[in-house]
Amino acid sequence: MLLWGGLSITHAQTKALVGGTLIDGFGGTPIHNSVIIIKNERIVAVGHQGNLPVPEEAEVISTEGMSVLPGLWDMHVHLMINGHADYAHWDTAYLDRLGDVIMPSSAHQLLRAGITSARDLGAPLKESIEVRDRINNGEIPGPTMYMSGPFIQHQPYPGTEAFRWGVSGVTDARSKVRELAEAGVDCIKLIDQDQMTIEEVKAVVDEAHKHGLTVVAHSHRPEEIRRGLIAGVDCFEHTGLSSAPQYPDDVMEMIKERTAQMNLGPLYWTPTVEGLYNYEYKRDNPEELDNDCWHLDLPDDIIADIEQSIRYPGRLPYFQLTPSRRPTLERKVKQLLDAGVVLLVGTDSGIPTKFHCQSTWHELDVWVNEFGIDPMYAIKGATYWPARVMGVEQDYGTISEGKYADIIAVKGDVLRYINILGDVDMVIKHGERVK
Repeated sequence: MLLWGGLSITHAQTKALVGGTLIDGFGGTPIHNSVIIIKNERIVAVGHQGNLPVPEEAEVISTEGMSVLPGLWDMHVHLMINGHADYAHWDTAYLDRLGDVIMPSSAHQLLRAGITSARDLGAPLKESIEVRDRINNGEIPGPTMYMSGPFIQHQPYPGTEAFRWGVSGVTDARSKVRELAEAGVDCIKLIDQDQMTIEEVKAVVDEAHKHGLTVVAHSHRPEEIRRGLIAGVDCFEHTGLSSAPQYPDDVMEMIKERTAQMNLGPLYWTPTVEGLYNYEYKRDNPEELDNDCWHLDLPDDIIADIEQSIRYPGRLPYFQLTPSRRPTLERKVKQLLDAGVVLLVGTDSGIPTKFHCQSTWHELDVWVNEFGIDPMYAIKGATYWPARVMGVEQDYGTISEGKYADIIAVKGDVLRYINILGDVDMVIKHGERVK
């Protein structure tokens, strides 16, 4: 057994997870009394007791009474923030501590919550690449990270130039994307594309695709969606349009035109609803803010600063329009589902009062228990489809032969009680038991 950043990791060449109900990520009928054989980092066999014998040399790990499923993905996280309510203060006070303290802390918290892969959408380039690579090299604990680096937009907001890059013209747009691609980012993040020319937006998407990178774009406003669809954006983020009750008819027609084109593959959307949906509950029942899971690896001065900033959650400017926005969320999500969009689980984790140790299971809970989305669809949106959109389905996203052994287990029936994912009992990443 190895201690890694305070985390105990069990090493064994061959492991057998035996007895649990397997939800493999493909969306089919669960396998009861399952057996999963892991050798080193990868899964070598999947079956059930009776048709798959356990090798004599294997370390047997009982999953009796548990749901066993692929490690979860969160497709919209911000490692550089951790629940603080004042962005202007945070972005200046802690810029020099992002790479060595804050981003590693956020990553560790995600891993402990059962998130074995995550997409980070907006942070300084150097720190993004370094943190991702340190995780991959086994230096610090965290999910397998897919980093966008800085946002691409027309003009950075004052004080955000370290992680927001403005573009001026088609040539500059292509140059910025090439710089990010050559630095090693995993995707490109667009925001405020309705303030760019359509030629600039097309240049960003085209250059990204030339480098094999997906493009992820905000969908706060109708024209952001229109331009993104025209340019060929791969995935849209958020359930925006402020307090408008639904997406405009012309936008929905454009979305349906896109989802009808099977040759282009699915149109992906990460609605990130739970931060808005749960705000009023959290405002009126703030005990959850006292859960110290988000303190993990943070020094006392940063913890105290975050606590002070969210001391009065009902006063936060960030959420004052939320009571008007909340009733629109379910309608917009169902518009997207009805139009054939593939929804991905992502949370905007790190925004005010939203902590990396809680956000992902909260999102799943809202989808299933508030919006009535089938739990198997929701789980697939946090396992199978994220691996597909990131182009790593040969290694991740399902529990099947040849894949990396990224597996979580939780006591109980997750298809009946999705919120038990709030307390994951076991996390295996790349064959190593990290919780």
